[in-house]
Amino acid sequence: MRVLGIETSCDETGIALYDGEKGLLAHALHSQVAMHSQYGGVVPELASRDHIRRIIPLINSVLEEAGVIKTDIDGIAYTAGPGLIGALLVGVAVGRSLAYGWGIPAIGVHHMEAHLLAPMLEDNAPECPFIALLVSGGHTQLVEVDEPGQYRILGESLDDAAGEAFDKTAKLLGLGYPGGPALSALAEKGNPDRFTFPRPMTDRPGLDFSFSGLKTHALNTVSAHDLDDGLRADIARAFIDAVVDTLVLKCQRALEQTGLRSLVAAGGVSANRQLREALANLADDLDAKVYYPRPAFCTDNGAMIAYLGCLKLAAGLKEPLQFKARPRWPMEELVPS
Repeated sequence: MRVLGIETSCDETGIALYDGEKGLLAHALHSQVAMHSQYGGVVPELASRDHIRRIIPLINSVLEEAGVIKTDIDGIAYTAGPGLIGALLVGVAVGRSLAYGWGIPAIGVHHMEAHLLAPMLEDNAPECPFIALLVSGGHTQLVEVDEPGQYRILGESLDDAAGEAFDKTAKLLGLGYPGGPALSALAEKGNPDRFTFPRPMTDRPGLDFSFSGLKTHALNTVSAHDLDDGLRADIARAFIDAVVDTLVLKCQRALEQTGLRSLVAAGGVSANRQLREALANLADDLDAKVYYPRPAFCTDNGAMIAYLGCLKLAAGLKEPLQFKARPRWPMEELVPS
């Protein structure tokens, strides 16, 4: 089965073609970072309009790269949520309309479920069951994965996600958008002993997260000092260390509580070098293995949408003619496939 995947949940237009037997045939991505950077964050209306401009040319480019025509495609998958409603509607409307026009089935997929399964696109893919740490701009979750479509939420953020805290702290320090990579790079120059930030919710049992207070602690530290380059780097280092330590401790708890020894880290923050080093050390200590998507598939992309769509369409799932975009879509509501 060949499935065209469409991702438009936020500020990246991702298109990919996945073959159930041959794997990923082609993919393309257009990032809107340059456009949104002048505003310090994503402007939803601009994001939606740019998706409209980019989506059809990218689809044509992917089909050409793969050497296929529309009659070679067996189904279309698109991100139905969660995300920005206007951006989602572009991909949903185009994907469902193309499927109707081409006479093939369509399926709307959950953005975070697709992130969770993105490592399955790699040669060294994890085997189920495993624990998944999902860390992105809008979500921080620990999920027990029995098999694709069978999930149990072990813990999640009660307020800001890790990625949100990254971006907001970067803004406090006068760094550009997107803030996460800039904050991580600055932290490399920081003194790890100057400041010690709290590790939120690590002094109690459980696997939930909270990063709002950590962001406030960074704000108070900035307000109490005259900022210079050295101080910015030291605050960035303290913040990064606190986030990484918190994520790693919760992953350790999840692995120990479930007895599993396979951990997947996915989502944009999973590309963070400090986090990867700390998770590698954890895996060594616990005799476990950690799996990641390739860097290009840590952030939003069409390949993960096409892969998940292929699984669902092969299982006989499909959308009715009417379509729906869901800006909020808890993973607990996913129907087992």
